[in-house]
Amino acid sequence: MNESRTRVGLFVPGESTGEQTKAREWADRRFRVERVGPADLTDDAPGPDVVWWHCETPPAAVPEGALAALKSTVRAGGRLLLGLRGMAAVPDLGIDPVGPDEAGVAAVEEPTGLLWRSLHADHPAVASFDGLRVRLADDGTAPYARYRDLVPAEGEVLAATVRGDRDRPEETSVVAWHPGDGMVLGVGSPLLFDADLDGRYREARDAFVAGALEWLAGGADGRYARPASGRDFERHRGRLRGDPHRPRYHLSPPANWLNDPNGLVRFGGRYHVFYQYNPGGPYHHSIHWGHATSEDLVHWRDEPVALTPSPDGPDRDGCWSGCAVVEDGIPSVLYTGGRGRDQLPCLARAADDSLRTWTKHADNPVIPAPPEEPDLVGSEHWRAEFRDHAVWRADGTWFHLVGSGVADVGGTALLYTGEALTDWTYRGPILTGDWEGAGPVWECPELLGLGESDLLHVSNYEDVRYFLGEFDGSSFDVERRGLLDHGDFYAPQSMADGDRYLTWGWLPEARDFDAQWDAGWSGTLSVPRVLDVVDGRLRQRPAPELTRLRERRLLDGETPSLSGGERRPLDAGGRRLELSLELSLVDADAAVLSVFASPDRTETTEIRYTRDSRLVVDRSAASEDPRATTNPQSMPVPPADEPLELRVFLDGSTVEIFANERRCLTSRVYPTRADSTGLSLASEGGRATARGLSVWALGDAWPRVDDGPNGACQ
Repeated sequence: MNESRTRVGLFVPGESTGEQTKAREWADRRFRVERVGPADLTDDAPGPDVVWWHCETPPAAVPEGALAALKSTVRAGGRLLLGLRGMAAVPDLGIDPVGPDEAGVAAVEEPTGLLWRSLHADHPAVASFDGLRVRLADDGTAPYARYRDLVPAEGEVLAATVRGDRDRPEETSVVAWHPGDGMVLGVGSPLLFDADLDGRYREARDAFVAGALEWLAGGADGRYARPASGRDFERHRGRLRGDPHRPRYHLSPPANWLNDPNGLVRFGGRYHVFYQYNPGGPYHHSIHWGHATSEDLVHWRDEPVALTPSPDGPDRDGCWSGCAVVEDGIPSVLYTGGRGRDQLPCLARAADDSLRTWTKHADNPVIPAPPEEPDLVGSEHWRAEFRDHAVWRADGTWFHLVGSGVADVGGTALLYTGEALTDWTYRGPILTGDWEGAGPVWECPELLGLGESDLLHVSNYEDVRYFLGEFDGSSFDVERRGLLDHGDFYAPQSMADGDRYLTWGWLPEARDFDAQWDAGWSGTLSVPRVLDVVDGRLRQRPAPELTRLRERRLLDGETPSLSGGERRPLDAGGRRLELSLELSLVDADAAVLSVFASPDRTETTEIRYTRDSRLVVDRSAASEDPRATTNPQSMPVPPADEPLELRVFLDGSTVEIFANERRCLTSRVYPTRADSTGLSLASEGGRATARGLSVWALGDAWPRVDDGPNGACQ
């Protein structure tokens, strides 16, 4: 007996297969079902509420005119469920220019199904499930179509794949499209009806398919559409607002994945920060360029995605890291395009003053191949490690650094020069890391002129190493070296802002993949830092504009003195704080600042200043979540720096420490308890003092948007 009044049209363009017959029998018990062929899908006849194409064979094998009939139905506002191999037809149906790059038939040998995105966990198709991993089949032979190396250009990814106990985030299996007035849901997961499934998998299949059909038939508003505007991204951000680990004043993605900051530029009175972004979920894959803007360096707005891989271009597999310059008043970006085993520099120019749209150079890549000398490092993925760009103009010439590595030697920064951004001549390495610890490849090289010294920094898979010295136009002479940050900080990039340089770095997650997928987001950027050189030493300071985030002062210049073994709770706390203080050991072995602490201290992150001149972030009790790292982090703070002046920025899961404006240590921590917000000071083995102890509660850098139908600002 029918359980629903929904009219479902089973699209069968030829003879029914055994799988389609079983699907019809299943649907007859739940919906008002009719079989429809191409001739039934006309503008003159009233159509069903939703058309379901349970497609076992390659769509290209359907009779002539069948795809045209479906395409017309969708254009007219129809609702379409594409199952099994049906998603492979989206280019021919005019739904998306980028179709699945994998299709075929595979045996289901272990429980397989949906790895649903937490951003869309309230979708009606999965509303009845507990958790994001929904296994739909444990047996049978399943036709499938899915995205693997690509993501759809116009569809919103709802789910990837879980197989057994393994998450397969790169195997995109469920996508929603809103072409015109129509709605399409593509499901490449094994929706099998002619198979001997275990009862729990049959129940999961039944609930999912019924929920998907009812959602499509019921109108399926744009709540789950691919974001197309900054406003759409702000709604994404609103869905994740309740996550206590989400940074609120750091520059973070609206959802999904963020890594390197890119294309930093101030233009038209606004700061523009682009970043590596995966719209398909919170994992590193199919990289686009996300975009955020600010007028004051404090409050930010999400913008539409700026760069997207071109299906037939040299950036088909990703638009990776690069930089921005302004040429003849027009911003341009040099970025790494990836395709197959090649990664090469590509150029795009802004098509509007908002920097929301970009025109890619017709003859990309602008450097057709890596240099033949020296012998560059390759890998199973790349013919040569040759990526990431820093470009500047001096004395009428463009200079261009590319990151790479010399085989059996170490990382290197390769120099090109040119009269135009499209014409480059190779000059050779400016510096090669031929010493122990330099790293095999240098990513994200950047060279800045900081007055009395030049600064070159590179990221070597582990650390961000910097070199102070002199660049003579062809090589770099090193006078001093160090680490830009001693913690969770990578791939920084800078922008010129008047007479100063502002720098952001990527703060990667310090928890495992499952935790990132379940959270729905991964990665944030550091607070903006001002870099300069004073007395031959690098100085790093938080951008002074950050003081505008201060909403209220919780402590004002206090001067606590602690005896040996004493711990003093501070009358302040929170998840979004700035702290400023000077610590002196007097005769103590260590002074300890605890942050994100629960009242019973079962959760606490300890910042320890020790007699042997080190600053240590102890994460052993920072989180009760076993998926979070407990590894300690440390950096030297020479005795000459006593007393130790600290500025500490806390934001959800970030701890950024500036020590004497010279050294930085950034940590990611994930306290689980709602009351893990406390602060305290302690002294070990003797007396310690603090001077000028001030604490401020900080505000939100992002506009608050609800998740209602209109996403109204609050």
